[in-house]
Parts: sequence; structure tokens; C-alpha cells
Amino acid sequence: MQIEQIAEVCHETNRAYCATLGDNTQPPWAEAPEWQRTSAVNGVRFHLDNPEAGPSHSHDEWLKEKQATGWKYGPVKDAEKKEHPCFVPYDELPAEQKAKDALFIGVAHALRGLLE
Repeated sequence: MQIEQIAEVCHETNRAYCATLGDNTQPPWAEAPEWQRTSAVNGVRFHLDNPEAGPSHSHDEWLKEKQATGWKYGPVKDAEKKEHPCFVPYDELPAEQKAKDALFIGVAHALRGLLE
């Protein structure tokens, strides 16, 4: 298994979880824009390099990446405007959004032993 494949599983886990919340805006991995796939790969790399990092660290890294690429807060996720409702400090996220970070970490760590 390669890092990109772990990122795909993390993405698809996130997509499935979002669907249970009524958020069907996440495209399948094969249809996801390059920026979204790159973000997932970067998240996997961060957690493989920093195995002690928790959900708040995951969110902080995501925020840094988003800020560096021109994203800002917006009430609704809008890739064209580069706005996202989760563009807030981790402590301000609702519990269901914090769960996404925990799921991402869990999947990345569960599959780390399969890396080639």
C-alpha cells in the first residue's frame, strides 16, 4: 500500500461519514479535485511522521494548508470562493466535525503497517 492509497481510504471514510450527516458534497476519490486529494495525502504524511499528533493537531495542519492556499471562513463550503465553515480553531468545531479528524487519524494509523 502507498501513502496515496491510505489517503484514498481516509477520504472515502470521511465521505461516508459526511453522508451520514446529510452532507453529500464530498465527491468520490476518483472525482475529487486535485487540491482535495493533495490535502488528504498531506494529512496522511503528517500523521505518519507525527504518530503522537491528535485530532486538534490534524485540524491545525489542515488550517495551515488552507490558509496558505487562500482559503478563509465561510458559512458554506465553496471551493470556488475558497470558503469553508470549518475554518475556525479546533475548539470551536462542533463535535461531529471533530469526529472527522479522529476518523482520519484512526484510518491512517490502522493502515500504516501496510505501507510498502
